[in-house]
Amino acid sequence: MATLVVESALTCPQCGHVAHETMPVDACQFFYQCVACKTLLKPRPGDCCVFCSYGSVKCPPVQASRSCCG
Repeated sequence: MATLVVESALTCPQCGHVAHETMPVDACQFFYQCVACKTLLKPRPGDCCVFCSYGSVKCPPVQASRSCCG
């Protein structure tokens, strides 16, 4: 089994700020507030969480080929 990556760089689509965050390994994170511009990030349609939409790597459940929201 491959090692899961739990660190992700979230990039705000509004201002471009990059924040390095630790992802939850067994849950979705639906919202994230950008620390720079205070924009509330939400998953894009078809994505399960903000990390899958704006992160440098997909969330751990998706990396492990599991559903993280079901």
